[in-house]
Amino acid sequence: MPNIKSAAKRAKTSEKSRQRNAEAKSQLKTLRKTLLTALAANEAPKTAAAYATYCATLDKAVKHGIIKKNSSVRKKARAAAMLRKAAAK
Repeated sequence: MPNIKSAAKRAKTSEKSRQRNAEAKSQLKTLRKTLLTALAANEAPKTAAAYATYCATLDKAVKHGIIKKNSSVRKKARAAAMLRKAAAK
């Protein structure tokens, strides 16, 4: 338990941030799985929409400081590579 009032406030805000970040990361994982299932089903319009949503959510996560920029770029590049590979089939 914090002894100082500001430390108690900081602990409270840190917990809120942790929960918000965990929720956002969970959403990113869900969107990635949605993209993967759309790729597996080989449905082009659904795949394109899932990819666009995934990329937009990654960009928002970077903007809000939930993930780092390079992490977002890497994830988008891998998703795009999967799209190209699926389109080549």
